[in-house]
Amino acid sequence: MFRKYEKTVIQGIETHYPKEVLTSEKMEELLSPIYKRLRLPEGRLELMTAIKSRGIWPKGTLPSSLASIAAKKVLEKTNTDAKEIDLLIHASVCRDFLEPATASMIHRNLELNNKAMAFDLSNACLGVINAICMASELIENGIIRKALIVSAENSGPLLENTINELNSNESINRKDIKKYIANLTIGSAACAIILSDKNIDGHKNILELTHSSSMTDSSANHLCQGDGSVNGLVMETDSEQLLHAGKQLAINNWNYLKEQTQYNNDSYQFAIGHQVGKAHEDLIMTSLGLEKHPTHITYPHMGNTGSAALPITLWEALEQKKINKEDNIILLGIGSGLTSTFLGAKYL
Repeated sequence: MFRKYEKTVIQGIETHYPKEVLTSEKMEELLSPIYKRLRLPEGRLELMTAIKSRGIWPKGTLPSSLASIAAKKVLEKTNTDAKEIDLLIHASVCRDFLEPATASMIHRNLELNNKAMAFDLSNACLGVINAICMASELIENGIIRKALIVSAENSGPLLENTINELNSNESINRKDIKKYIANLTIGSAACAIILSDKNIDGHKNILELTHSSSMTDSSANHLCQGDGSVNGLVMETDSEQLLHAGKQLAINNWNYLKEQTQYNNDSYQFAIGHQVGKAHEDLIMTSLGLEKHPTHITYPHMGNTGSAALPITLWEALEQKKINKEDNIILLGIGSGLTSTFLGAKYL
C-alpha cells in the first residue's frame, strides 16, 4: 500500500522515560546461574547488541498512566485543549488488560471530549506508525481535525519472566538460549503525538507528512511470537531468521516506495531505523543504501522500546537539533509479523 499526504502534520511529539535503568552488566549478574552453568562469557549481551542499558518502570505500573503523562506533556507543549482531540489511538504492545481498551482509561485520564473516538491498535513494533497512517486517512478525508496517538511500552514483566525462565530451566542449552536474547534487549518508554490538519489556523506544526508505503510478509509470522497476560509476558524469537526476512522485506518495500514516487536515496536528508540493536541497524541501513545518511540511535541507552522506538528516536533527534529545517526524513518501520511501513515527513 502506498499513500501520499496533502494536509496532515505532526503538531507535536513528547516522551516519558523511566527513571530506573537496568544495565546489560547488571542483567548478566541477574543471569549468573545460567551464565555459570553454560560457561557464557561476561559482556556477551552488550557485545552482541550494543545495548548498554534499558529503562524499567516500577512494578505494577499501568501503561495507561504512562501514556497519559506523555499525552498531557504534548497537549501542554502544543497549547492544545484536550477537548479539541477527535480521535485517540493507544498503539502499544503493552496494555492495562485485554478488555476494555486501554485507550478508554487514557480517554478518561485526559478528560477528552465524549465525541472523541478511542481505541487500541496493536501491531508489534509498528503500532505507532500504523496509527499515524490510520489517523492521517481520517484527516486527509476531512472526517477529523486532530488525533492523539500514544504508546507506553513496559519491558519489566518480560525481562523478569525471561530471567526466571533462563535461571530455573536447566534443560536450556547454548542453542536454546538464542531464542531468548531478543527478550533481554527490550526497553521501556512512553510517547505521545498530535496529528492535525495543517489548515487549522493558530497552531505551530513541526513536521509535514509526505507519504507512506507498506508491505507484509506473513510467511515470517512464526519467527517472533509473544504470549501471556499483561503481567506475565513470554516471547521467543529466531533472531537470525527474523533479521534475514526483515532485510528482504525492507528492500522490497524500499524499492516499491521509490517506484511510487520521484524520490531516491538522495531525496532524504535524514533516516531513522527501528531501534532493535546494532546488527539490525547496520544491516538495514546498508541494504537500503542509507548507511552514510545522518541518523540518530537510541537503542544503546533505551534498548528496543517497541512501538515507541521510532517516535522517541525522532523526538531525540529533533531535541538535539540533528535535523535541519526543510529536511526530508524517512522513518523505517519493521514489526514482527512481518510488516514494514516506511513513513516520509518534512521538518518544517
